[in-house]
Amino acid sequence: MKKIIILGPAHPLRGGLATFDERLAREFQAQGHLVRIYTFSLQYPDFLFPGKTQYSDDPAPQDLDIQVLINAINPLNWLINGRKIANENADVVICRFWLPVMSPCLGTILRLVKRNKVSQIIGLIDNIIPHEKRFGDKFLAQYFVDACHRFVVMSQSVADEMKTFTDKKSTYIPHPIYDNYGEKVSREEALNQLQLADNQRYILFFGFIRKYKGLDLLIEAMNTEGVRQTGVKLIVAGEFYADENQYRDLITSYNLDNQIIIHSDFISNDKVRYYFAAADMVVQPYRSATQSGISQIAYHFEKPMLVTNVGGLPEIVSHGISGYVVDTNVEAISEAIVDFYKNNKLAQYTEGVISEKSKFSWEAMANIFLT
Repeated sequence: MKKIIILGPAHPLRGGLATFDERLAREFQAQGHLVRIYTFSLQYPDFLFPGKTQYSDDPAPQDLDIQVLINAINPLNWLINGRKIANENADVVICRFWLPVMSPCLGTILRLVKRNKVSQIIGLIDNIIPHEKRFGDKFLAQYFVDACHRFVVMSQSVADEMKTFTDKKSTYIPHPIYDNYGEKVSREEALNQLQLADNQRYILFFGFIRKYKGLDLLIEAMNTEGVRQTGVKLIVAGEFYADENQYRDLITSYNLDNQIIIHSDFISNDKVRYYFAAADMVVQPYRSATQSGISQIAYHFEKPMLVTNVGGLPEIVSHGISGYVVDTNVEAISEAIVDFYKNNKLAQYTEGVISEKSKFSWEAMANIFLT
């Protein structure tokens, strides 16, 4: 049995990173290890957070040891908690990294932990350089990198980027399947829950809406003659982290108000399954990417995917088997949607998703940190 600490988002914070950290902790526990998560009492000041709230309304998990202690903007807090975590002498400390702005906090804490000369410090890297770049990103990221012993990454593109920062070992493993959003439900039940017509076909854009995710490209694809002829409707489910009016104005300018359904609130965990069950295919028209948890939710609910050929997305979706990998432009996206419906690919690609999903396990992910 090993003592493992995870430093990163968890309840009461919400979103994909918190979901991941909690699911990873459960996998370690299932293997018989002792696990504690240190999460943030303050992750970002509210004025820096692009969404409506950082916090979940869900009750705290009863099966996890989550300590809400880290204040990301208070250096005194970093010193106190760095010493606290160091004194626990954990065998492994896994620290999540997704934004360089978190480096001063996390890098300082890890330097203090390193002094115990016991804990192996492993950086779990989502992005070493963010999609939306800012001045100073590389300098800040380097501060974090220098505090770790080794790294785990979830896309080859991030593994390649890590080589520009360090010679320390970076191990690539695909993002595991998100299997903690409940069991599949029928299409009929999902449509009833979402109050959608059952004589209509739907595709899904899911998750926080940022510029790099290319929702505007998908809206433009919905306006092409070929896609209009399929009669498919698009469900956009997720909170806007970009200018919402930009997208709504584009929809109106193309007269697509009846073809695009927007649910712009944060989608709680217990509602996620309805959106995936209602859709025939999940579309990720990203301009840039590393890995994506959305693809792994789609695998769990056995939904074909359409992704663009950026970052780690082609490593997850097998073109012609579990869906489409296309160029990042309106024509390629629209052609894939038309092909999906015109050639009745739903059953074929669903079988492909089912055959591929076994490649992405939490057991394999957990073992990477212990070897």
